[in-house]
Amino acid sequence: MKLGFIGTGALTSAIVTGLKSAADNSVPVLLSPRNEEVAASLALRYPDVRVAADNQAVLDSCDTVMLAVRPQIAHEVLAELRFRRDHHVVSLIATLSREEIAGLVAPVEQVTKALPMPMIAHRQGATIICPPDRRMAALFGRLGKVIEVEDPSEFDALSVVTATFASYFKYLDTIHGWLKQHGVANARAHDYIATIFKALANAPETTPDMGFMDLAQDYATRGGINEQVVRELTARNVFDAFAESLDGVHRRIAAGAAPPTGPPS
Repeated sequence: MKLGFIGTGALTSAIVTGLKSAADNSVPVLLSPRNEEVAASLALRYPDVRVAADNQAVLDSCDTVMLAVRPQIAHEVLAELRFRRDHHVVSLIATLSREEIAGLVAPVEQVTKALPMPMIAHRQGATIICPPDRRMAALFGRLGKVIEVEDPSEFDALSVVTATFASYFKYLDTIHGWLKQHGVANARAHDYIATIFKALANAPETTPDMGFMDLAQDYATRGGINEQVVRELTARNVFDAFAESLDGVHRRIAAGAAPPTGPPS
């Protein structure tokens, strides 16, 4: 495999970093020069990672091409390129459908959608792939768990999960801020939260027979403080509002629409 990237941002950096930290890291990589700083940094760190003169040079030299450009500029960038029928194109653009990508990269016959996450730089997390793809499953399998799905609608639904990451860290930041307001040192508060929630994150894996609500009930002692917080947040419709946000993200992904470019209204 000769692996190329059109678009050189944080996700490209994570994939390359993860691949080059794996035991079998022999895949040569050719990067788009679009983000010069990221591309040059990766090329400096890894001897078999190079920066191409332009995007077309990536296509001319590679058989497998990952599309990692922002959805707002995907049409503009891809329209300028000449793809070959034998290219294997892997789109990492979550909000553009496989059919739309296939139209943009014609006459390519093999188009795969994949959704890796930045934590694959540390070979953690999971990548979803649609449709099932043996070569890509093997590649991303070096970087963490791979979940292959047949149904594009299932891929879209799973993609919504990735919209919750920032909210998770905002949740932790709220706890962190509260602790600091109550006299806990910044570093001590951070260390305690990180340690506790790392252990909580392992609970579904260490107790696979328990559902998420089973775990919630297990931690919510009757009349206890966990039960109090869940009850009060539920009464304020916090979880209903959260589910409505997921619905909104799902509609956006399913419609294949690019996110807005301007500031939120």
